[in-house]
Amino acid sequence: MFTSIRWKFIIVYFLLVFMAMVIVGVFIVQRFEAQQLNNRVNTMIKQIESIISTSSYLSEDNWSLVYKEIQKTLNEWRFDGSETLYVIHDENIPKIIASSHSNYEKIRGQNALVYLDPTLILDAYRGEKSPRITKDANENTTFQHLAYPVLNEVGQVKGVLYMTSDLQDVYKTIDDSKKILTSATMLALGITVVLGFLIASSITEPIRDVTKKAERMAKGDFDQFVEVKSDDEMGQLASMFNYLTLKLKDTIQEMDLEKSKLDTIFNYMADGVIAVDVKGHIIHANPIAIDILDLEQTMNEEFTHNKVFAMDKINIKNIDYQDLYSLEGDEIVEIKNIVYRIKYAPFRNEKNNIGGIIIVFQDITEQHKLDNMRKEFVANVSHELKTPITTIKSYTETLMDYGDIDEELSKKFLYVIDNECDRMARIVRDLLQLSNLDYNKTKWHKVNCTLEKLIKDVCLKLEFSFKEKNQELNLNIEEKLPSIVIDKDGIEQVILNIVSNAIKYTPNNGRINVSAKYFDDNNIIITVEDNGIGIPKEDKNRIFERFYRVDKGRSRDLGGTGLGLSIAKQIVEAHGGEIKLKSEYNVGTEVEIVLPITTSL
Repeated sequence: MFTSIRWKFIIVYFLLVFMAMVIVGVFIVQRFEAQQLNNRVNTMIKQIESIISTSSYLSEDNWSLVYKEIQKTLNEWRFDGSETLYVIHDENIPKIIASSHSNYEKIRGQNALVYLDPTLILDAYRGEKSPRITKDANENTTFQHLAYPVLNEVGQVKGVLYMTSDLQDVYKTIDDSKKILTSATMLALGITVVLGFLIASSITEPIRDVTKKAERMAKGDFDQFVEVKSDDEMGQLASMFNYLTLKLKDTIQEMDLEKSKLDTIFNYMADGVIAVDVKGHIIHANPIAIDILDLEQTMNEEFTHNKVFAMDKINIKNIDYQDLYSLEGDEIVEIKNIVYRIKYAPFRNEKNNIGGIIIVFQDITEQHKLDNMRKEFVANVSHELKTPITTIKSYTETLMDYGDIDEELSKKFLYVIDNECDRMARIVRDLLQLSNLDYNKTKWHKVNCTLEKLIKDVCLKLEFSFKEKNQELNLNIEEKLPSIVIDKDGIEQVILNIVSNAIKYTPNNGRINVSAKYFDDNNIIITVEDNGIGIPKEDKNRIFERFYRVDKGRSRDLGGTGLGLSIAKQIVEAHGGEIKLKSEYNVGTEVEIVLPITTSL
């Protein structure tokens, strides 16, 4: 209870008022007591001086001679019942010669130094007026004692008037004053507690209201507003709390929006991203990274069992958090037959210390593949051109160096040179055609064309090749195939290339089937099937690559450039069609050309 600011405020307020009242009370009581005692002493002095001035007998030098008259004067004087006067005369030993005491006869002649306070008497005989308060232990009363010296004409002390006054009434008054002050203090403290409670409540209630609203805000409910009841500091606090609530809501909304953007970007970005702390634990990973590293099953294990992610799994081995240079870099790694460029860099936590590293997986499989294809393409072009150039150069040098070569041999050399030149021309022509296809520079001359006639014309052009290898040609063209809009020369080149390949790679006495039919309501399919040598399984996926040959030596001997199928594929795709290849090694090959049925130019 006392940990509450309300009670702390009340207790502090109570203690302040209590201390103030105590200090003021003590000061007042002390001053009042000193004043009362001083008044009593002054009253006693005035009374003694009145007696001295009134009684002629006290003016005598020898009081012993007139002690009866002095006693009579004292008897006639009206003393307060609390006051007693003693007349002391010095005859070597100060004695009491008269007194206002009721039993003055018994004490007359007594040694004053024994009966009364000797110090005051001796001080009085030295000319000092010395008051003193003494307490009677037997009667439990307090008296004010005053020794007043009486001087003769030459200024010598001839006697002492010693008066005592009972201070019971004074201390009773003082005690009553203490009780009054105590009661006033208790009343003031009671009022203080009540007022302190009310004042503290007026201060703490808004604070408690703010605290409750802040607690609800801490739990996620930001629709909290505090009622502003005043223009003082508490009202300013409430206003600032409401302003803070509005700003916090706006900030959180902005943060949620930014977080949503970042989460969306993070989850849907094409690259894989993971965050690893300094202990090697994965603290975050997007779906791409989870799929790349097969983390979907192990993510829970990473978080619950704190298993360390193996950096060497992705070819990162030199991570040293004390060496900033080792925290940035990139690696090339192959995971599940996919090539990734891995880039990593450190991130910092809220204390600006390095909290771990961010690793990004960038799929560069196509880029890597294209780079390899480029290198292979350059090597193939160099090789394809180098062979005829070398042949041409060697035959030319022979003709130049040996002038006595007979005419028939020279014609053979020139024939070889002419063939190699034609071969280079074909390579260059095919490369130019591929370049035009790649950059969409080919101008198509589309016309309505009947596929039946086009296929028969191709077969007619290759009739000599069929007969040369004694191969069987079977044509199966579906009746009433519609005319379609195509570039006749382009499609003829495709069919010619496919059928030529079938002739080349089918042994003597082999069989080649060429057919055309409806594939569905929107397409026509042209199929070229042979029972030739076929294509090995590992080569089928690369058969349409440029300069790729299954049997390089044999293909080159047969006069191919390795670009025919690449050109055929691009021509068909430029017509909106598709070319498919099915093959089994040592069994045969089947090529399907699917062309859309289009009737408008």
